[in-house]
Amino acid sequence: MIQLIMKKIILVTNDDGIHSPGIGALMRAMEAIGDAYMVAPDRERSAVSHALTLHRPLKVEKLGANVWSVNGTPTDCVALGIEKLLPGKPDLIVSGINRGGNLGDDITYSGTVSAAIEGTIFGISSLAFSLVIAEPPGARPDYGAAGHMALRVARFALENGLPYDTLLNVNIPNAPEEEIKGVRFTRQSKRVYHGAIHETKSPWGEVHYWIGGGRPFWERGDDTDMDAVMDGYVSITPIHLDFTNAGAIDWLRKKWNGDGFPIG
Repeated sequence: MIQLIMKKIILVTNDDGIHSPGIGALMRAMEAIGDAYMVAPDRERSAVSHALTLHRPLKVEKLGANVWSVNGTPTDCVALGIEKLLPGKPDLIVSGINRGGNLGDDITYSGTVSAAIEGTIFGISSLAFSLVIAEPPGARPDYGAAGHMALRVARFALENGLPYDTLLNVNIPNAPEEEIKGVRFTRQSKRVYHGAIHETKSPWGEVHYWIGGGRPFWERGDDTDMDAVMDGYVSITPIHLDFTNAGAIDWLRKKWNGDGFPIG
């Protein structure tokens, strides 16, 4: 009796747009371990966070076998892929490979990470991959090592699953595979940008503001995502969807003075 082995269904998406080289590298990597389906924005949607399009209908265009573009956000793409486009519920969702890191507080803005958040909300193991392009400025991104690492992490997630309500945020140095020192399991660092808002004027003298760039500053620590990548390691950070600060609940109970309004 011949036993049929069902291939794993993998949804591939990103926020750099469907024509970016990063998602091409990720798609090729996933095709080695399952039936990969690409559902991605029709253009760059960086820094859209977890935005969901509610004010207009979405247009989906099939570009080829197992490939669809969507005129919406990464979150839209994941929802449409799961609910309408794929032949069944995905076993894994992968997002990226982003051109540039998603480290520290970047994850609150990142469309790459938010696509993985949406997959996690659906109860599907989800991974976000980013290629950290540091010095020199304008360095050419090399997605070779990043694709191989994405394959390793994806295999791990398919074989082991992930903890409840948890995704993996993976940041990979922009270096040949033989130069990457290994993997570190890390916590999210604290990173802020100074001088990221620039003032400019139109030809008619109107003042406009451009958000972007600036100098990043981050907290140091051997177990942070930023330090791992700066030291030449791949950073894998488990991100939990429950943002509750449990310790702050006790602090609030002690500090609360509700002027007679009781605490339940």
